[in-house]
Amino acid sequence: MNWTTQRITFIGTGQMATALAAGFVRELLTPGQISGFDPSESARQKFADAVGKGAIVSSDIASVVPEATVIVLAVKPQVMSDALTSLTRTSRSADWNSASGPLVLSVAAGITLKKLGDGLPSGTRLVRVMPNTPCLIGRGASGIAAGSTATVADVALVQDLLQTVGIVETVPESLLDVVTGLSGSGPAYVFQLIEALSDGGVKMGLPRATATRLAAQTVAGAAEMQLTSGQHPAVLKDSVTSPGGTTIAGLHALESGGFRAALINAVEAATLRSMQLGESL
Repeated sequence: MNWTTQRITFIGTGQMATALAAGFVRELLTPGQISGFDPSESARQKFADAVGKGAIVSSDIASVVPEATVIVLAVKPQVMSDALTSLTRTSRSADWNSASGPLVLSVAAGITLKKLGDGLPSGTRLVRVMPNTPCLIGRGASGIAAGSTATVADVALVQDLLQTVGIVETVPESLLDVVTGLSGSGPAYVFQLIEALSDGGVKMGLPRATATRLAAQTVAGAAEMQLTSGQHPAVLKDSVTSPGGTTIAGLHALESGGFRAALINAVEAATLRSMQLGESL
């Protein structure tokens, strides 16, 4: 892959777009290969600051789309229809439905490939992506589903891009809402877990800063053990749990509080919400 020829334009320069763009620049691209459109001046400024000198940001969508080889739709599902209309107006349909036209990625929750295709010129090559914000530090978890017009080379390009900012799983589109509920929204669940662990430490006498650092490192270390060992989480859990010890007492308290059920319910609720958002277009 000749990455020097790629020009990636983000439609919407919010948190997810910024995380992805900054990650791509850190590992693979130069700031000059990145551009972004957003009507919000503050969002454009944060995006430009994160990507670095050379990135082009604009409030005029027509000024950043024509040179793009990859277009990333990073707007909220509720305004996707307007974004698709604006995009279609910027280029002739003939420019989009050919092998030389731009590849379009969508990171919007819930918006199906069919709905995206209906809003863009016929034949537009499409891939849906559900990343998460740890992409910003190269620790992202992304799911992708390719449209029928996307080529094998298109999928490989998307995988290569996203692998620079974390791990990538290819799934049927029917499961992408579940990816949204699990890893897309998951960082927020983990941040709340860290906060709660820290609160427990503070309750029992630790200074807040110490408790938070210990909690965060504990989560990071446990996650790394899971990824590197490949063992079932239950096996790793049992390796920490001695008969009659402190850990089993803590685990019993978690079970009494419905810890696992609460996390399962969170993934389910976020998945269903993703489905609902998709109905807004």
